[in-house]
Amino acid sequence: MNVHEAELVISAVKPEQYPKEDLPEFALAGRSNVGKSSFINKMVNRKSLARTSSNPGKTQTLNFYRIENKLYFVDVPGYGYARVSKKEREAWGQMIETYLTTRKQLKLVLLLVDLRHPPTNDDVMMYDFLKYYDIPCMVIATKADKIPRGKWQKHVKQVKQTLKFDPADEIIIFSSETGEGKDKTWNLLEAYLR
Repeated sequence: MNVHEAELVISAVKPEQYPKEDLPEFALAGRSNVGKSSFINKMVNRKSLARTSSNPGKTQTLNFYRIENKLYFVDVPGYGYARVSKKEREAWGQMIETYLTTRKQLKLVLLLVDLRHPPTNDDVMMYDFLKYYDIPCMVIATKADKIPRGKWQKHVKQVKQTLKFDPADEIIIFSSETGEGKDKTWNLLEAYLR
């Protein structure tokens, strides 16, 4: 998809704040510093539509980005960040769970994991949660540019083993630096728009 229009429409914390139109939504889940904002920026050809931060845990709301008036990317608060109180983490958890399990516009969750490392316990829990609720998902393995290309498959294998990956799901090697995986991701997302 050639993206010319992309905007942050609303940062929501409860269902009544979600956008009212019926566009398909793609949620981005992942650890706080896995590169969700960089992923959004790369996908829509913008430098700073989604704010990247050197302080993980910045996103504390569901951020709805409308793309080309055709779909939304929904940036979900990152998990696994320790400098947040237990109470805050529980509130985020509730907010994320409500969105993921009740939103009928949600077509797919993109679970971002860092290709350099095995998925964390939080990544495994999120993947298990999506499988349990039968929420379609796709794994995006980010930061591929930080690993020699010859080692990618070894790292993908590690991701699949750790997640107990369902062969029916897709896994895409992605780099927001080089654009690796961008076209493949768009091709898969566009199938949900037909």
